[in-house]
Amino acid sequence: MHRAGELTAIRVPSPAEEAVRDLVRARAALLADRKRAQKRITAMLMRHGRIWRGTYWTQAHEQWIAGQRFGEPALASALAHYRAALDTRVAELDAVEDELAVWAARPPLAAAVTRLGCYRGIAQLTGLTLAAEVGDWRRFPSARAFMSFTGLVPAGYSSGERTRRGSITKAGSEPVRTALIEAAWSYRFQPGSASPCAAASTTRPRTPWRDPGRRSGGCTPATRR
Repeated sequence: MHRAGELTAIRVPSPAEEAVRDLVRARAALLADRKRAQKRITAMLMRHGRIWRGTYWTQAHEQWIAGQRFGEPALASALAHYRAALDTRVAELDAVEDELAVWAARPPLAAAVTRLGCYRGIAQLTGLTLAAEVGDWRRFPSARAFMSFTGLVPAGYSSGERTRRGSITKAGSEPVRTALIEAAWSYRFQPGSASPCAAASTTRPRTPWRDPGRRSGGCTPATRR
């Protein structure tokens, strides 16, 4: 296979890089835990006819939850425990993100994070996630190969001359896929002013697949991760 040119040389991640990757995955696990805690609160309130009509988990929504009162002491206690569990997950998530911010500016991944910050909407946490999970980008000869790795390509169903496209396959790296999906929501934001490539990126011709941004939920450039 080597003589035929069918092998691609890659760089094996160092122990330090793998350690940062584990910390990145710890953050992903906490994000999933926070989402489950939010769902438990929403489900409990809906069971008792307390339905929020606006956008969920905004400041207004959280204030509405804090103002919910129940006549039954057991229900009030249950809601209090659910909210305490959510507060714990949020505090843990904030703590691990503070630690990741330090590693984003420290070897061995600082250089890769800086380069990824040149792309529109990507800041420290998204760049660190991509750098830690992908490792050696040279193993992907094209955008098509990279997107297959992430699972962000449509499924295909064919029969004879008939071909039908389905939803994305999700058959790839979940952390990278999640980071890119969140990033796409902030595509409209320019690179942060701290990025060394911020000025050049506003005039440089762009290839669509190379412009991941940050996250959903109506964030602003100041809140990009």
